[in-house]
Amino acid sequence: MAIFGGRKTHIEKAEGPAKLPDSLTVPTQRGESVLAAAQDDLTQAWVALTTYRVVVLSPGGDVLVDRPWHEVDTGAWESEAAILSLSWVGGTTALQWRMRTLTGPGRIPEVFRDRVSASVVHVREVKLSPKRTATVSIRSVLSTRELIDQVALGRGARAADSELATEVERVRQEARAGVGLPPTSDSSTPL
Repeated sequence: MAIFGGRKTHIEKAEGPAKLPDSLTVPTQRGESVLAAAQDDLTQAWVALTTYRVVVLSPGGDVLVDRPWHEVDTGAWESEAAILSLSWVGGTTALQWRMRTLTGPGRIPEVFRDRVSASVVHVREVKLSPKRTATVSIRSVLSTRELIDQVALGRGARAADSELATEVERVRQEARAGVGLPPTSDSSTPL
C-alpha cells in the first residue's frame, strides 16, 4: 500500500479553507464534520473531505462518491498541477480532480493526507520475488474505530499463487494478533 507514492506529495499550507456553497450540504453523522472542500476545475463537482469520508457532490448537490477513508488505497497531491489523485482498495476506478482555478485546493491536500494516515494502523509487505508481492494492512474504520484487515496483491502477482497466498495468510494473522484482533480463518480481502 503506497498511500502517497509515485508522485509529488509536497503539501502547501492553505491560506484559507474553501467552503461548500450554501446550496450544497454533506449529511454528517455524530462526531463528523466537513474538514475541507474544493471544486474540481473540469467537472465543477465539489470534493468534500469529512472526518470519516471522501464525498463528491455534483454542482446540483447529487452525491457522486461517498466512501470511507479506509477504502482509499493510494493517493497523491501534485502541487504544480493542483491535482489530487486517488485509487480505492479493490482496484475500482481511480479518481482525479484538478483544483487550481475555481476554488484552489484550500486544505484538501493536508486533510487528505491526515485522514488516510489516520486510518492506517499497520502495514506489512510480503515479497517472495519482484512479481510475487502483496501488502497486508490493518486499517481503522474512523467512524466506529473498528479495526479491519486488508490484503492487496502487488503488480504482476497472481491470485492463484498458492505459495504467496500461504505467506500472506501467515502475515495477516500476525498483523491481526499484533493489534489485538482475534485470528480468523477467512480472509477479509481474498487473494
